[in-house]
Amino acid sequence: MRTRGILIAVLSALAAIAALVGPGGGVARADLPVQYSFLSGIPGELTHPGGSLPGSNDFHCKPSAEHPNPVVLVHGTGGSQQTNWGTYVPLLKNEGYCVFALTYGQIPGAPWPISAIGGMGPMQDSAAELGRYVDKVLAATGAEKVDIVGHSQGTAIPDYYAKYLGGADKIDKYVSLAPLWNGTNTFGAVLLLPLVRQLGVSAEQLPICQACGQFDPKSPFVTELRAGGVYLPHITYTNIATRYDELVVPYTSGLEPGGANVHNIVVQDGCPVDYSEHAGVAGSRRAAFFVLNALDPDHPRPVPCDRAAPITGSPF
Repeated sequence: MRTRGILIAVLSALAAIAALVGPGGGVARADLPVQYSFLSGIPGELTHPGGSLPGSNDFHCKPSAEHPNPVVLVHGTGGSQQTNWGTYVPLLKNEGYCVFALTYGQIPGAPWPISAIGGMGPMQDSAAELGRYVDKVLAATGAEKVDIVGHSQGTAIPDYYAKYLGGADKIDKYVSLAPLWNGTNTFGAVLLLPLVRQLGVSAEQLPICQACGQFDPKSPFVTELRAGGVYLPHITYTNIATRYDELVVPYTSGLEPGGANVHNIVVQDGCPVDYSEHAGVAGSRRAAFFVLNALDPDHPRPVPCDRAAPITGSPF
């Protein structure tokens, strides 16, 4: 009886370990609450300034056989590793991914809360920051490549990193929310950027947000990004755009044609009640399922069609 009791205890312990480790001997699946709202990461920044959302930036995480690539989340202009990713950190962690997020392009020496506003510096410098972060993630996890999920500016700097800073062999799947491969002609940009060009002012000379000037379709950054084509043949690209994008104008700037390794999606195709725009697309449940399918194309799932509000992407 005593031997039987010991055996049961050992088997129970092994079962508990297996449950913690998860499928394939890698990262455990979590059960974090997922709120489909672009604003859902803000409370995390308010309660833990400069920190990481629960489920992200665990440098002890080891990817599973099911999801061998860590996912690196790259925020947009004015965002951070917390404020931009309130939906995606818990969603991806619950799916069994090792999830990482950085804040790049901060104003040097700025105190909080200004320090929580990223994407301000020149995008070439931010791409170099991303490269150093990816190396850190790969070294910690033992993975060969990462998958990228970017939003807005965070869709452009990984491409610069891939094309010019040695990242080409370190990215497998590259998913972009509200991308802008051709820059943008927003109302403000149409009025301001031609004047800036006439004055001979470079983007690097703009106060506070040097990256903002680089969104000009005629900027040296966009010209360099597009040189020879924006895509690399051995990376799989998924571009997810919204017709209601008020900052990437026209929204088709993010739907650059490509070969078999490029997939362009408009969230309103087949779902006219999704009104998410530039910010809200990073909180839209429909967009999130497109992202899940892009990261795991071998196990596709039906993509929902929900009513989604502007700004947040939340159901309404």
